[in-house]
Amino acid sequence: MTYAPDRLLEEVAYVAYHFHWQRSEILDLEHHERQQWVKEIARINTRANEGR
Repeated sequence: MTYAPDRLLEEVAYVAYHFHWQRSEILDLEHHERQQWVKEIARINTRANEGR
């Protein structure tokens, strides 16, 4: 199974933008771990937007 390059770029950009991590650090994460960070950032953003 291959991972779509555009999806990978989207995940890297998302994590880098919100956590200011370096691209190499994000790419070093296992796919599953990177997805967990994406979900956590989304959760944080949702809570912030709801005023919590």
